[in-house]
Amino acid sequence: MNTPLQLLLSRHSLGAKHLVEPGPDDAALDRMTQAALHAPDHGELVPYRFAVVRGAARERLGEAFAAAARRAGKDEAGVAMDAERAARPPVTVVVLARLDLGHPQVPAHEQWIAVGGAITNFLNAAHALGFGGKMLSGAKVRDAGLQAAFCGPGETLVGWIALGTPARAPSTRAAKAEPRQVWGTWP
Repeated sequence: MNTPLQLLLSRHSLGAKHLVEPGPDDAALDRMTQAALHAPDHGELVPYRFAVVRGAARERLGEAFAAAARRAGKDEAGVAMDAERAARPPVTVVVLARLDLGHPQVPAHEQWIAVGGAITNFLNAAHALGFGGKMLSGAKVRDAGLQAAFCGPGETLVGWIALGTPARAPSTRAAKAEPRQVWGTWP
């Protein structure tokens, strides 16, 4: 990758089934978090935190996802699939938002923008360091058991970032839209 722009244009999401060891070590996680901390953040509130799941904790995460699948009414095949998906990535980073809804200068929507920017910078840094990853959320973030497992008081479970070394080449599919479908000149 010759330039920062080429790096950004080559980033893509890569699911857990395409991620293998090694996952990022503490030094790489520090760099990714440093990048996250450079995202736009009005008031420098840092309205998020990350919880890293790796090693033996991967199996416990799989068990927690299995329990959530049962609560959601999935059959045993679905339960097993959710457990396996949770335990598969070498590293999973739980993303938690901690918004100050009463902040006098920074409304909630700006704090959510900071959370999204942090996730983006984190994933871009992972890519720059040679790792693949994908942000996952869905109905599981609303599961009371998973919320209780990860959230502190006033926190919202945003989702999980699956991380590891890419086991396959990136997809060659085109971008979701053409640039001129996304931007235009105001009146």
